[in-house]
Amino acid sequence: MLAALLYSGPEAAWSHYTAAEQLGLITPDSNRPVHVTIPEHRRVRRQPNLVVHRDQHWAARLAAVVPPRRTPAHAVLDIVGSTRSLDRAAAVIAEACQSGRVAPAEIATALAVRPRLRHRRSLRPIIEDVAAGSHSLLELRYLRDVERRHALPTGQRQRAVDREFTDVFYAGFELVVELDGRLHLVPRQRWRDLDRDNRATLRTESTLRYGWFDVTGRPCQAAVQVLQVLRRRAPALAAKRCGPACPVR
Repeated sequence: MLAALLYSGPEAAWSHYTAAEQLGLITPDSNRPVHVTIPEHRRVRRQPNLVVHRDQHWAARLAAVVPPRRTPAHAVLDIVGSTRSLDRAAAVIAEACQSGRVAPAEIATALAVRPRLRHRRSLRPIIEDVAAGSHSLLELRYLRDVERRHALPTGQRQRAVDREFTDVFYAGFELVVELDGRLHLVPRQRWRDLDRDNRATLRTESTLRYGWFDVTGRPCQAAVQVLQVLRRRAPALAAKRCGPACPVR
């Protein structure tokens, strides 16, 4: 990795996935090539496992560290601009902010000086949702496809209780929604989830737990279940069908 930086010349800096990994923003992956950025006027001959980017604003987007690399916010936006999928872009922003090494406000500030970035118009509401407490792509998809699309009440994100955080809590309805995109093959994690659900019951709170398929594959059915629990305390609570086949009433 350092050799790739030296090969690219004295003005080269780690960027994109490489900078994000070095800054602790995303999980490292040894299969990724090394990404470096150089000033726009320079050229570097291609090499295996090396991706060279050119940027006219190279100097303004560097962190004050050695070896040189992008600032955390610009490293995140480098990745966002290189991905075709908005879901992938949202996942990178959520993961980076959850690391605690970059704030949503810093990414928003960096976004303001990158007018040609891919997905730019869609990124600001995603950044706002991450700032409000959505810590993963699954949480962002639940907020968009289950809660907002069906006009459900807005839940409280990342409520601190019993020395842990609940993903979504509907205050006044005593409902907790837990979201988990992992497949729990480790018994310890499975029992931790069960213990969390049991403690919610002891607080007289109901718990609904959804995985990736529930939220992305059948969001309307999840909305129906959430609505059924919410209406235990507010029978006249209104909701909205998202389409002709939506089962929400």
